[in-house]
Amino acid sequence: MKPKHMLSIVAAAAVTVSLAACAGGPTGGAAEEGAHAGTVNWWTWDEKQAESYKTCLPAFQEKYPDITVNITQYAVDDYFTKLTAGFVAGNAPDAFQNSVEFLDSYAKQGQLEPLDDYIAESDYDLGVFNVGVPAFTYTDDKQYALPLDWAGSAFYYNKDMLKDAGLTEDDVTNMTWNPEDGGTFDEVVSHLTVDENGKRGDEKGFDKDNVKVYGIGALGTSDYLGQTTWYQFAAATGWTMREPAAWPTSFAFADPTFVETMDYLRGLSDRGLAPKFGQFTVGDTEQLGSGSVAMISGGSWSATTFAKLPGMSVGIAPNVLGPDGETRVVMSNSNGNMLWSGSKVKQAAWDWISFMGTAECQESAALTSGSFFPSIPSAMEALAADQLEKGVDLSVFVDYSKNEQLEPSLAYRNGAELKSELQPLFEAYYSHQRDDDVWQEAADKAQEILSKQ
Repeated sequence: MKPKHMLSIVAAAAVTVSLAACAGGPTGGAAEEGAHAGTVNWWTWDEKQAESYKTCLPAFQEKYPDITVNITQYAVDDYFTKLTAGFVAGNAPDAFQNSVEFLDSYAKQGQLEPLDDYIAESDYDLGVFNVGVPAFTYTDDKQYALPLDWAGSAFYYNKDMLKDAGLTEDDVTNMTWNPEDGGTFDEVVSHLTVDENGKRGDEKGFDKDNVKVYGIGALGTSDYLGQTTWYQFAAATGWTMREPAAWPTSFAFADPTFVETMDYLRGLSDRGLAPKFGQFTVGDTEQLGSGSVAMISGGSWSATTFAKLPGMSVGIAPNVLGPDGETRVVMSNSNGNMLWSGSKVKQAAWDWISFMGTAECQESAALTSGSFFPSIPSAMEALAADQLEKGVDLSVFVDYSKNEQLEPSLAYRNGAELKSELQPLFEAYYSHQRDDDVWQEAADKAQEILSKQ
């Protein structure tokens, strides 16, 4: 999957930073692989990370005066096409940001450089990261990336609507959920929903066909991983999607607990408590900002955008607690820095990405941008403290990490084919074209695709 926290980029752009004069081609010309010298080209799809990581270059230049770093950013819609074209043409970037989705295909093509020897020789400590390392361990047990960032989901809610409903912030912070009656989550969502006549979703006479404010944004989705929608609900019951956890050969879509979860979530729309699948064409921040929904489940990458909605005070609440009142699960998606196996300056490229994987650099970049979460805990805490001074409370996300509630989105095979085959099935279910029989078909298709070498 393309990671959910690839920020929306509307146009391709290139940012080039040269800190030392150095001749050479796209991979640094004649510089030797083992030398701490040469020109390193690093690519990203995130325009804000492209800019923010420039702040690390002066310190990097001081440590490695013979290395020049060129930073290039392309819009996400073009990024992977250009990367693949670079592999074919032999002029791919020496180092690049990548998602878990493409680990399998790029590794099988021989385009990725294992990092194990570099890690050992430089005595680099992978323990500095609290998220992302296992996601980039391939089937050969080699490490192919250093974590760069991470993301999760949370509930964003309109504080005024919450107050008008007579609910407290504790009510949304401690929402419990179960597939039988929806727990306190269902109670909160029902009471936040208001029809055109002013009746709330839990009041007699509520008109589910004429709703003014939905208690929760749409949780029906064509996304077969459900990072910001269904996954937190299913996983909170103890349900496990992947078997085995790393490089799975099946997805448990036919499990009765999963089916019950999806029935409940689709039922929210049927009851008028959430918009129907495809009802809104605008994004989650626009939905909350328009007053059409009182609360929405969204990604951490949108936290600062929600905080800046004009004329609205937005609170952030954690994912639901499961039936046991204790289990809270957050699918954590991580991107990582990789080396191209065809680079002529691999050592210099390693010097750059390992420098990016320091607390000093990640903190500097994160504070400059404020739009992404660094993978090193101390850098994340520094970002949270900085954003709190600016009126954005990220403590929910910091707590996820401290409480070990992050569940990494580990790699699996044939992600592009999975998406093309499974997405239509999820869409058919949520649009009521299909019913529960669709989940066995989804499980069978997933098993077939995941098992392909």
